[in-house]
Amino acid sequence: MQKPKYHLFLCSSFRANGEPKGVCFKKGADLIQYIQTEVSERGIDAVVSTTGCLNVCEKGPVLVVYPNAWWYHEVDEAKVDSILDALEQDAPVEELLMA
Repeated sequence: MQKPKYHLFLCSSFRANGEPKGVCFKKGADLIQYIQTEVSERGIDAVVSTTGCLNVCEKGPVLVVYPNAWWYHEVDEAKVDSILDALEQDAPVEELLMA
């Protein structure tokens, strides 16, 4: 496998004992499938993964784009669309970045 240009991480709120508890999971449990589908359909050179808790539950769901370290908060399908539109231009969506 060739190294992708981006790696998108969606917080899934899983804790050490494997139990999903946090805001990211409750508000965005179905986002992973949406993101994976959109990335594939758009032909974006990216891998999409879920993570354990990123410890910013009050801002969830959280999506992180590496290697750029762009952290997006309170993502939903509309924000994901904007984020992916910007990725196609190799740019962040400044107004959606977590401060």
